Amino acid sequence: MHSNPGNSGTPGQDPGSGPHPDRPPRRRRRDRHGRGMRGPLAPRPVPIALTRAEKFDDLASDSVERLTKRWPELERVRFAVLDVPEAETELLADEPVALGRMVPATSTETAMIILYRRPLELRAESRTELEMLVHDILVEQVADLLGLDPETVDPDE
Repeated sequence: MHSNPGNSGTPGQDPGSGPHPDRPPRRRRRDRHGRGMRGPLAPRPVPIALTRAEKFDDLASDSVERLTKRWPELERVRFAVLDVPEAETELLADEPVALGRMVPATSTETAMIILYRRPLELRAESRTELEMLVHDILVEQVADLLGLDPETVDPDE
């Protein structure tokens, strides 16, 4: 086997040099199909740039705000959105898949109302229907928490 002194094993190149020693390495500016770098389609503040989860959170927040104006005691309640119910929650629910859940207050924790985003989105065919469904589930959970009828909690329905 033949070897040149001072060579790193690649014939014809100086040690430590890349393919083009006089040029710095180039950054890749285009994807492999030549269409350019991919990036956001719209800037962050534009509504089109929001993810489905962020849109759902906004929708749920609007409904919670509406209910909190009518029932100030809801200020102490925590509201949360999860993608899907946990496995143990699903087994305890009356429905095949839970859409929401109310966790009563304990001596150390405040009450919490949880909405499950994916099951709610799958049941709604439009944004308006999703808004109504989210509000209905929140009203049911608040009614359960307060020990009232849903019609009492939100008579506007």
